[in-house]
Amino acid sequence: MAAPSQPQQATYDAIVIGAGIQGSFTAYHLAQRRRDTLLLEQFILPHSRGSSHGQSRITRSAYPRAPYARMMPDSFHLWQRLEAEAGTSLYRRTGLVVLGPAGDPELEGCRRSLGTDQVLDATVLARRFPGLRLHAGEVAVWDGTGGVLFADRALRAVQDVFRRHGGTLRDGEKVLRIEPGAVLTVTTTAGVYRAPRLIIAAGAWTGALVAPLGLRLPLQPLRINVCYWREKEPGTPSAGRASPCFMALGLSRAPHGVYGLPALEYPGLVKVCYHHGSPTDPEERDRLPPGTPHPDVALLSSFISSYLPGLEPRPAVVETCLYTNTPDEDFILDRHPKFSNIIIGAGFSGHGFKLAPVVGKLLCELSLGEEPSHSTAPFTIIRFPGVLRAAL
Repeated sequence: MAAPSQPQQATYDAIVIGAGIQGSFTAYHLAQRRRDTLLLEQFILPHSRGSSHGQSRITRSAYPRAPYARMMPDSFHLWQRLEAEAGTSLYRRTGLVVLGPAGDPELEGCRRSLGTDQVLDATVLARRFPGLRLHAGEVAVWDGTGGVLFADRALRAVQDVFRRHGGTLRDGEKVLRIEPGAVLTVTTTAGVYRAPRLIIAAGAWTGALVAPLGLRLPLQPLRINVCYWREKEPGTPSAGRASPCFMALGLSRAPHGVYGLPALEYPGLVKVCYHHGSPTDPEERDRLPPGTPHPDVALLSSFISSYLPGLEPRPAVVETCLYTNTPDEDFILDRHPKFSNIIIGAGFSGHGFKLAPVVGKLLCELSLGEEPSHSTAPFTIIRFPGVLRAAL
């Protein structure tokens, strides 16, 4: 890192702020297009302060919302392309069970997105996956494409390929100031950089970055408890490496949904989490007072006793992650309403990792003034009233 008396100064074709999975894929696509790109990260890599760390994430074709279902085939293809470029495996197919009350709108949306009628009743589910239990009035939908993305490995891979294509990644540089203009200026703790286009994909820190640019985005960072549960009888087929991923939707006891997957991080444990958390300041998320209650962990314990009886009902390990949610839990992928060469990707609401290759492509296309390869109409900033402040 340069000494403070000699700050870095350089001009690029594009600057991307945030080297999580979304920003890294944006930079990757720009570099693939031979744009000289700078990727800035405020923390020293690798780090666990944001939303992209950890060993595993679920991927799937099943989606209750059609815009995401339409993007998933492209996403699978782009993950495979990155695997080939990086020469490493980034995905393990396990299949995915989506369970919930028969006729639940989200469950029905998932079934429609798959274009099949692979509905499993309690008897079939118990025979195929003895670790999962359905209750009266509930059904399950099978997504054979579902599986586990190797998250940390994927993040390293996309950054490595980005650099191999000539990209510059600078970590440990916090952005202090963004000055709009035909050529934008970004000042960090270690340098001053200029480019005709800027993409902001800074996760939970996005709101603070765009506020001086006249935007008040309705982004709510949430502290998520990531819980790992031990098998009652280690090595049984009821839960573990051979088990599928699952999602539970439409349950009154868990209105935001529960998801689970084999725990690559901790062999012998199963990762089961509530798809929601508590509001937090991203700078303070690990500073909880002793004795702070965790109602979501109690909710998960009850869920596991009822649906996954082969697991101990108390978590063996509890870690934390960040979601950054929008009010409707849909992404923001759009140009700044006043500064069209500033592009914003934000509000991935806990379901963005699997779609990052496509998100990065869309943010790249928006920054280059191209027609997006998927409609960004559901992801506009102006769908939220009152986001634009008075003129700067």
